[in-house]
Amino acid sequence: MPFKIVQQDITKIKADAIVNAGNTSLKMGGGVSGAIFKAAGAEKLQTACAGLAPIKTGEAVITPGFDLPAKKIIHTAGPVYQPFNQGESKRLLRAAYNSSLQLAVDNGCESIAFPLLSSGIYGYPQDEALQVASASITDFLRDHELDVTLVVFDKSAFNPDKELLGKVASYIDDHYIATFESGHKQRLEHRDKSSYEVRLLSAPSKTIEELIGDLDEPFSDLLLRLIDAKGMTDVEVYKRANIDRKLFSKIRSNRDYRPSKRTVLSLAIALRLSLEETDDLLKRAGFALSHAVKSDVIVEYFIINSRYDIYEINELLFEYDQPLLGA
Repeated sequence: MPFKIVQQDITKIKADAIVNAGNTSLKMGGGVSGAIFKAAGAEKLQTACAGLAPIKTGEAVITPGFDLPAKKIIHTAGPVYQPFNQGESKRLLRAAYNSSLQLAVDNGCESIAFPLLSSGIYGYPQDEALQVASASITDFLRDHELDVTLVVFDKSAFNPDKELLGKVASYIDDHYIATFESGHKQRLEHRDKSSYEVRLLSAPSKTIEELIGDLDEPFSDLLLRLIDAKGMTDVEVYKRANIDRKLFSKIRSNRDYRPSKRTVLSLAIALRLSLEETDDLLKRAGFALSHAVKSDVIVEYFIINSRYDIYEINELLFEYDQPLLGA
């Protein structure tokens, strides 16, 4: 853990392994494959590949990274998209991701970076390729500890769900305040302690404060109590929050540690908190949601609509060039 999406040149990614979207013969190709071969040292890498070829579609093999910042290169062959046999295309594409992820774990890798497999000359529709990538990676991470990065070189290759994108855009139009107007009060900004306490006392349902009690309780203690109150495990929470096990351990064990706002929001998503509960949790860490911050408005949309898939949220944050949650 965690899983993040970045716009970058994959040959410059520092990771234990990067994935080459190769062909079954493992010969240098164009696009991402050509860039990886050139950056690694084409002759050395081709020699290493020659002893491993051929591979089947969906399989993966591993070589040294040679001149790349990455230590290893995992080569996998994604499928050529078959519009009249979409089920088989999806199965083979998932196999390419799963084979690569398992190979990384088997070789002691703690981090891996993927391009969007089969979305180039192999013709896989980019929005469908993204869905398969996200589903394959998140399914794998439920049972494994691995830092996974999905790298897109050109943001035009990234196409989130258009219907969801439209709904979020509409919500932003209605709620995002790009500039402060004189006399305008933010929904959650500049709230004093007394008004906060009055709202808590008048709330119709149980809030975090009613569940937990002591306002001076350290954030780490509150988090552990919340996890128990929600009937969840530590592992379930930090994986759903898309945060690193080491970071979660730091929050859990250090009573003086104050997490960042993004981390608090990630934990709120993992715990499936309501908007009111999220407000309370943020308050405990010294933060508040603001309609002057676009990423806050986007996250708020997902919370009020009870959509708690952090990877889905991050896809929309990425689309709007906002910082991702968790990772």
